[in-house]
Amino acid sequence: MRTLLRGGVVRSPHDPAATALLVDDGTVAFVGSDDAALAHAGGADAFVAGVDEVVDLEGALVAPAFVDSHVHTTETGLLLDGVDLHDARSVTEILARVEAASRRGGGRPILGQGWDERSLAEGRPPTRAELDRASAGGVVYLARVDVHSAVISSALVAASGADAHDGWSADGRVERDAHHAARDTTRALPAGRRRDLQLLALRSAAARGIATVHEAAAPHIGPEDDLRALVALTADPEQRLPEVVAYWGELVADAEAATALRDRFGPWLAGLAGDLCADGSVGSRTAAYRADYADCAGHRGHGYLSGAQVRDHVVACTRVGLQAGFHVIGDAGTDAVVEGLTLAAEVVGTPALQAARHRLEHVETVDAAAIAVLADLGVTASVQPAFDALWGGTDGLYAARLGAARALTMNPFAALAAAGVPLALGSDSPVTPFDPWGAVRACVHHHVEAQRLPADVAFAAHTEGAHRAARRDGEGVLVPGAPATLAVWTASGAGAGDMADLVAGAPSPACVLTMRAGRVIHDAR
Repeated sequence: MRTLLRGGVVRSPHDPAATALLVDDGTVAFVGSDDAALAHAGGADAFVAGVDEVVDLEGALVAPAFVDSHVHTTETGLLLDGVDLHDARSVTEILARVEAASRRGGGRPILGQGWDERSLAEGRPPTRAELDRASAGGVVYLARVDVHSAVISSALVAASGADAHDGWSADGRVERDAHHAARDTTRALPAGRRRDLQLLALRSAAARGIATVHEAAAPHIGPEDDLRALVALTADPEQRLPEVVAYWGELVADAEAATALRDRFGPWLAGLAGDLCADGSVGSRTAAYRADYADCAGHRGHGYLSGAQVRDHVVACTRVGLQAGFHVIGDAGTDAVVEGLTLAAEVVGTPALQAARHRLEHVETVDAAAIAVLADLGVTASVQPAFDALWGGTDGLYAARLGAARALTMNPFAALAAAGVPLALGSDSPVTPFDPWGAVRACVHHHVEAQRLPADVAFAAHTEGAHRAARRDGEGVLVPGAPATLAVWTASGAGAGDMADLVAGAPSPACVLTMRAGRVIHDAR
């Protein structure tokens, strides 16, 4: 299949003035001007004869497709097909949505996500008793926006045994192990239902110019079969879906255990990383901090891993060729991870760690000393700029939980980049939606001016940099010989070739076409 895209603006280091791009058998065969494209093919007649499709771009931008470096695909599908509470502004409104879902569902579990008590008129989430009444005694699971805590109904308490675990509260709020128990009970999905949810999520990603997602799977998020089914689904070329790079967040103590997991999953497993949690989240007050939460005296969150556990996991993964990685947000959680990385370097040597290119997810509260260690050991920071856009600054969630001084130290993108820590951008969908241009914009307009990134740098971190985070060098750029994984964008009121203009304000560019290795996975023409 040979496809010519012409008459646009092609973002390529091969030819900064390019207006045309030729795709041949899944790879970029040519980048240059429209006239040069004809000459490359031996003249107009020869060119037309050898091309299966000509796409007239009408000035649109052709750029590398985005990579979302942190996604929960089935969970995203559940949000898209479930009860979305992101825009709820009162408990009364949430309960009305639960009641409506109960009437529609015919006894099926009611699954929702996105509430934030700070946005609710009552300043609190619904209680278990309120969910019981709204659902007529049904199974209800409503996750907080950060998905590190939830409120559940009595029927789900009984089914899951959540009240026997740490993190249970009698009002129906669950976190930590109690939350995992409740979620596990609601994620035993029939194969057909799981497939439909994954298709819904992946098609949504493709429609936003995302051709690759890094799946941050873990035992506390979903069963192993969920990950296997997802990889098999996206490996089928007939499905025309984004590619999945698969991570499994399970802790191991030695190389034998790491090898057993790798063999159990298969060669497609990229690493034992992703949502292997060193701590929790700020919103649920489960992220581990050195000092008390500003709005909860005496409470510093929860650290889930010791330095020794991190060391053993990193050493094991390094020795068997897998990437290691951890979810980490608070400074105390970061301390444990940095300690473990340092100890691991003492065991296997710094060059081995650098070559392994391990990664951290979120890494929101990281000081200069920790940044220096990450840079020295070649660790990638997979970050979510929407977190700062939504919750940063002096009057956002982070300031409310931690105080303004600590909030303004969070998500130090420029400091990480300046120190040489590779960056990859993602959404953590469904925590925040697929919105890659919004992520680039959030980097450019970080709440702290000193931590802002140029638009070109942020865009590279959401494309080429995110590929590198999965140890896939050479992808994410449109040059001859590279995979033709690209997106076509139209923008109103901005020059297609000016990245700063494209992210200066809303609306974001609109995705017209997304290709994965030359195969169309989204077409809005």
